[in-house]
Amino acid sequence: MKRIFLFLVTNLAIVLVLSISLRILGVDSILDEQGSGIDFNSLLIFSAVFGFGGSLISLAISKWSAKRMTGAQVIETPSNQTEQWLFETVKRHAQEAGIGMPEVAVFDSPEPNAFATGASRNKALVAVSTGLLQNMNSDEVEAVIGHEVAHIANGDMITLALIQGVVNTFVIFLSRIIGHIVDRVVFKNESGHGPAFWITAIIAEVILGVLASSIVMWFSRKREFKADEGGAQLAGKEKMISALQALQRASGQPSTMPDQLVAFGISGGLGTGLKKMFSSHPPLEERIRALQAN
Repeated sequence: MKRIFLFLVTNLAIVLVLSISLRILGVDSILDEQGSGIDFNSLLIFSAVFGFGGSLISLAISKWSAKRMTGAQVIETPSNQTEQWLFETVKRHAQEAGIGMPEVAVFDSPEPNAFATGASRNKALVAVSTGLLQNMNSDEVEAVIGHEVAHIANGDMITLALIQGVVNTFVIFLSRIIGHIVDRVVFKNESGHGPAFWITAIIAEVILGVLASSIVMWFSRKREFKADEGGAQLAGKEKMISALQALQRASGQPSTMPDQLVAFGISGGLGTGLKKMFSSHPPLEERIRALQAN
């Protein structure tokens, strides 16, 4: 319930901020002065503000929202040997990768998993689950940490947000054009926009959004292979392969990762067949084979 509440409040706040931004920019309508045609400049601004705005605001508050959605506890001062080792391992890998020291956190989940997020390479967050610490040996955990640090060093969170912003912009832009054409050509509405515009635009946005998400997920899968390579360079190839094999053995467990963070976890968001196009992660066996082939 807390996750749903945070999700709704966050999205309402984003919509409010973006609506105010559009008002400041003077974009009150996507129609021209006659009210019959589309003002493409206004539509592009509208689409970009909502397309990039939501994505970039989500990135800016990603650490804050991730901590609250997972209940992750940041290690300010290590209180035991495990936390000390975890803190020092993240610090060592961060130095080797040439990034600022991320915040280190642990979240309560039986599923072996970890994620990295943050709006900057030098102000990121690396969080691991209790299930990861309990079910993997130190070499495997070290490799998982290397994988997450590699995500940060590669700037994956920022790049993914930008790609999502571009995709969102085109989806919003094209869906409004389709809605306008249907409203004018099919329903013969000569001025303003009737119900047909809104209904068609919403349907088009959903369909285009689903198709466009395959582009975002394609990039997400590619970045997992790169992060595996980075983890192998930081912790060692055999350790990284062993960590992926451990995740493979535990893959039958139900995921407890919030949907908004699935793409940032080391595993999850898998699919087969057509679903594979919309999966955030490649199958673990493919990732293992890719490392073994290098």
